[in-house]
Amino acid sequence: MAKEVKKDPNEMSVEEKLRALYQLQTLVSEIDKIKTLRGELPLEVQDLEDEVTGLTTRIENIKKEIDELKSSIANKKIEIETAKASIEKYKTQQENVRNNREFDVLSKEIEFQTLEVELCEKRIREYTADMKSKEEEITKSEEALEERKKDLEMKKTELDDIISETKQEEEKLREKAKAVEATIEPRLLQAFKRIRKNSHNGLAITYVQRDACGGCFNKIPPQKQLDIRMRKKIIVCEYCGRIMIDPELAGVEQEKHLETKVGK
Repeated sequence: MAKEVKKDPNEMSVEEKLRALYQLQTLVSEIDKIKTLRGELPLEVQDLEDEVTGLTTRIENIKKEIDELKSSIANKKIEIETAKASIEKYKTQQENVRNNREFDVLSKEIEFQTLEVELCEKRIREYTADMKSKEEEITKSEEALEERKKDLEMKKTELDDIISETKQEEEKLREKAKAVEATIEPRLLQAFKRIRKNSHNGLAITYVQRDACGGCFNKIPPQKQLDIRMRKKIIVCEYCGRIMIDPELAGVEQEKHLETKVGK
């Protein structure tokens, strides 16, 4: 086996290439099983992390909005005090007017400043109500955040447990797969990965089952079956695109013997 690993991929026979590809598929299929064991947990963890980040950002933004409302309320209170001071000043001036025209002008100023006070008080009530609504929103968001943090912690623990149980096995499989990949010529390895990616079950290689492709179950012509058994060239299923090998190369001989008996 060690000699096969060191062998130049370009010097390998077709049969050796097919054996290497099937060995690689066996290893990556085992890695896929480990990933399946983890299920949707990695995605669930990622979704919860995104939700926690989103809620945290939302709470921070609402707090900034509340600070802005507090600042606006403080400014409106200053405006009210300024307007009230102006009203008192104008009232005092009215006591010393020389004619009705001056009195009317001051009266209009007092009326204007009174309206300013009323408008500021109205804005303060609006800001206060808005601030109360935002504080309630923060409370709800913080409760949701705590719940999501608990869910995230639970999912992370669950995922970490599964990863710790399978990490060593997965690393060994990846090392073996990497070693096998080194024995396969780049062009063929790239084709294997492309077929595997396009396959719904991740299988790039299949063997002949009852005169049909084991991947898509379409019938294989007798001549092509013979070519597959000869192992002289790499043959791809014209329907599903998978690389086909004979059952014996895959370590599956019972179907071949069964059909021989039926033929007799």
